[in-house]
Amino acid sequence: MPQFADRVAKAQRSFIREILKVTAQPSIISFAGGLPNPAAFPIPEIAAAASKVICEAGPSALQYSTTEGYLPLREWIAARYKKRMDMDVDPADILITTGSQQALDLVAKVMVNAGDTVVMERPGYLGAIQALSIFRPAWRSVSLDPDGPKLDELDRALDGAKLFYAVTSFQNPSGLSYSEEKRAAVADLLRKHGTFFLEDDPYGELRFTGQALPPVFKQRRENSMLLGTFSKVAAPGFRLGWIVAPHEIMERLVIAKQAADLHTSSIDQMIVHRFLADNDFDAHVAEIRAMYGKHCQAMQEAIAKHFLKNVAVTHPEGGMFLWVTLPEGISASELLKRAVDCKVAFVPGEAFYVDGTGKNTLRLNFSNANPETIAEGIKRLGECITDSLNGKAACKA
Repeated sequence: MPQFADRVAKAQRSFIREILKVTAQPSIISFAGGLPNPAAFPIPEIAAAASKVICEAGPSALQYSTTEGYLPLREWIAARYKKRMDMDVDPADILITTGSQQALDLVAKVMVNAGDTVVMERPGYLGAIQALSIFRPAWRSVSLDPDGPKLDELDRALDGAKLFYAVTSFQNPSGLSYSEEKRAAVADLLRKHGTFFLEDDPYGELRFTGQALPPVFKQRRENSMLLGTFSKVAAPGFRLGWIVAPHEIMERLVIAKQAADLHTSSIDQMIVHRFLADNDFDAHVAEIRAMYGKHCQAMQEAIAKHFLKNVAVTHPEGGMFLWVTLPEGISASELLKRAVDCKVAFVPGEAFYVDGTGKNTLRLNFSNANPETIAEGIKRLGECITDSLNGKAACKA
């Protein structure tokens, strides 16, 4: 056997990516993937933008470019922060990345040594757990209330910690968001402990109810980084994300990215910028919000009808996910086997915990299915949950 590096010798494949292989059959109603709805992809507008870029930019769109990213795109991102959140961001403090997943990898390379303490939400985003785990941190995790982390736990967890990673709006996987009060309290605790903060905001544009709130980053800029992406509001196939970071961190992130891939695709950056410049982006996002709001409502109504009353469910105000806690004694992994037989799928929650807990939890995605499909899928899943609790044999749909 080859002598693999220690950091990858025990690394595991993405649990979600492996589940998606199983659920790729057209007959299965899948709530497993974190997929935007393709009906929201602006295909004609992207086609027009691509044609313009090729015709007008020509060779420069196909050439090597700067590591930091296409300046007009970084300027657009900075202007968007000002418009949405009244937050001043210098384009020089923005690094374009090949999706948010690369951003997580770059931050881990720059920040995390083996044995450094990293704090995660419980449950936390699986992609971040996977990216950071490669660098062998010592994990601590913090429980979530409906309005954000339990502050006493967070205070203890941050003591001596190197990095805190969090999704503060419509969290993946739970769908929960930090309240205004919790955001201020988290900023204060980060100042108290001096911990580096990595705030992930892939879903912030997707609020379909409630009041928009700025990221914690706005209140605590020192030693903090903010991630964003175009995957949820344009198309994930472009693999375009970004990091906002102060200069002293950005310098190291740029060096790490140069070593990784030199720069993110020039033509993809230019096409997305042209799409943003030539179209009413606010109207485009409003359509996505309205769609996902209807899908979330359809899922919640179906859950109220078909799930047992002792099954707890979160009530997100935006994003793409909600979180289910089953009665004690029901294993979500075992339930998945039964559910796949009944042609419906989800992601068991255990993969979103760094401490081995969460065996009776699961994540449901509501963005990538229409309300009729959601209603049928939740009906099937509700029957599987009831049968599991009653010890009945699995169905063979």
